[in-house]
Amino acid sequence: MITSVFKKSTPLNFSLVVFLILSFFFIYQIQDESWSTASLYILEKTGILLVLLASVFITNFISNKNGLSKDSGYTVFFYFLLLLFFPSVFNDGNLVLSNFFILLALRRLLSLQSLKASKEKIFDASLWIFVAALFHFWSILYLVLVFISITFHVARDYRNWILPIIAFFAVFIVFILASILFNIDVSSYIDRSVQVNFQINYFTNNYQNAALSIYATVVLFFVVSMVSTLSSRPLVLHASYKKIIASFFIGVLVYVISSNKSNDLLLFTVAPLAMMATSHIEIPQPKLKQEMVLFVLVACSLFAFFSQL
Repeated sequence: MITSVFKKSTPLNFSLVVFLILSFFFIYQIQDESWSTASLYILEKTGILLVLLASVFITNFISNKNGLSKDSGYTVFFYFLLLLFFPSVFNDGNLVLSNFFILLALRRLLSLQSLKASKEKIFDASLWIFVAALFHFWSILYLVLVFISITFHVARDYRNWILPIIAFFAVFIVFILASILFNIDVSSYIDRSVQVNFQINYFTNNYQNAALSIYATVVLFFVVSMVSTLSSRPLVLHASYKKIIASFFIGVLVYVISSNKSNDLLLFTVAPLAMMATSHIEIPQPKLKQEMVLFVLVACSLFAFFSQL
C-alpha cells in the first residue's frame, strides 16, 4: 500500500510528507513549551522547520534532476523516516543550516556531469561548503567531494583545482567582516570549532543507543544494496552514484570526529542514504518485498522517535 502512494511524484505525496514533518516537529516541540512564550524562540523554531522542509525538497530535486530516481516520491518519504531517528535535530539550528548548505553544494557537484559551466559549479559548491563550515566546522571535510568531482569530470584544467582556494578567501573575508561588526572573538570561535573527539559515550539514555544501533543496521542494508548493484546500473550514472556514496561516508566521518558528539550529527548522512534507499526500492523486485522494507523502516523510525521523547 505504501509503495502505491509514493510510486509517482505527485503534489499529494509532497503534501503528505510536509504534513508528517510538521506533525512530528510539533509533537517533539510540545515536550517543552517554554519556547512558545518568547517570540524570538518561536522565530528560531519556525526557521529550523522551514530549512528542514527546504532540505527535503532539495534532496528530492537532486535525486530526480540527476536521474537517481524514477520521478517517485520515495526520496522525500525516506528523508522523513530517517529524520525521525534523531528528533533532537529539530532543536539544532546550526546543524540544520550546515546540512542545508552541504545539500546546495551537492546539487552543484552532481550537475558537473553535464560539463556545462563547470568552473561556476565548482566555485559555488566550494563556497557553500565553507559557509556550512561556519555553522559546523567539520562539514569542511566535504571539500574532499569537490576534489573527487573535479577528478571525475574536469581534472585536466588546473584552474579548477584553484577555485576552492578562491572560495575559501571569499568566505573568510566575509567572516572577518562579520566578526568585526558583531564583535565575535575569532580565535575563541576557531578554538571551539576545531576540536576533535573520537569517543562515542554521549548517550543520556538507552533509547539513543538503540536508535543509533537500528540506524546503523538500516545504513548497512541500503549501502550494501547500493554498492552490490552499482555495476548493473547505467554507466552514465556511475559517477553520480559514487559521489552519493562518498557524500554518505564523509557524513559518517563528520560524525566520528566532531567534538560535541550526538546522534544529530548523522543528519549529514540522511540525504545520501535517502537517495540510496530510493534506488534500492526502485529495483525491479516483488511488491511484497518492497512493502516489507518500507514497513520495517516505518516501524523502526516510529520506535526511535517516540522512545526518545
